[in-house]
Amino acid sequence: MSATTTLPEVTGRRARSVTPARNRKKASLSSPRTRALSVLSNTLMIVIGFLFVVPLVWLVTASLDAQPTLAIKMPEVITLDNFAAVMKPDLLFLPLWNSVLLAGGTAVATVVLASLAAYPLSRYKMRVGKPFLYAVLFGTCLPITAIMVPVYSLFVQLNLIDSVGGTILFLTASALPIAIWMMKNFMDGVPVELEHAAWMDGAGSMRTLVQIVLPLMRPGIAVVFIFTFIQAWGNFFVPFVLLLSPDYQPAAVSIFNFFGSFGAVAYGQLAAYSIVYSLPVLGLYVLVQRGLGGPSALAGAVKG
Repeated sequence: MSATTTLPEVTGRRARSVTPARNRKKASLSSPRTRALSVLSNTLMIVIGFLFVVPLVWLVTASLDAQPTLAIKMPEVITLDNFAAVMKPDLLFLPLWNSVLLAGGTAVATVVLASLAAYPLSRYKMRVGKPFLYAVLFGTCLPITAIMVPVYSLFVQLNLIDSVGGTILFLTASALPIAIWMMKNFMDGVPVELEHAAWMDGAGSMRTLVQIVLPLMRPGIAVVFIFTFIQAWGNFFVPFVLLLSPDYQPAAVSIFNFFGSFGAVAYGQLAAYSIVYSLPVLGLYVLVQRGLGGPSALAGAVKG
């Protein structure tokens, strides 16, 4: 009786003693691999961050240097003459205003049209839904340079050359495909039950979209707006082709004035102009980020 009673206890003690040893062996084998992946990922992040920081350091040092070059070096004499040279109405302020008109008009028109197009794609089941989305996705793959020649010919026939409004329309059309995809994905996250309740109260589809759906997806609208604004703000090729008058050209085209003939470049003025040129975009991002109201816009909207 004693042998039969002690055997399970011994076996159990052996099982309990063997199992932690195996677990410790597995843990010891997997931990170096985890450390290696961590070191590798941190190294890659440092290298990528270094590649982003180097041009920014050159912009700051070259804009404050009296004799800047392509090399990154501390200025021997710190001066603000480069900023004073670019602070001119025809060289900076008017092009910046034109950039605000082009980028702001494109972003607003894109958000409005993308919201109207994404709503039925998100809420209604249609046979042409997926083919239409794939066609929209294909539209994002078309390069602007490939369609610029027929677009220029069309603008000549419609008398839209050197027109700010016509340029905004074309920039909006080129930004709509990816904006519709993004807006639909954000709109899918809004509960449909809220719209059903509004419909039972007598609200129409357009009123439901404007007063219920869009306010709940403010972070998504902000993302689409900023993305479209930045794309239009930094677009050089389209305004360069469609806007012929210097009075209508944005800052992205005016920055080309610092590249002289025979390879001569005014590095200090170019760096100072680039810093001032990037400030409105950074200000817009900070302003929109503070006005989003946080990521919990849908919190408490639907009770389980």
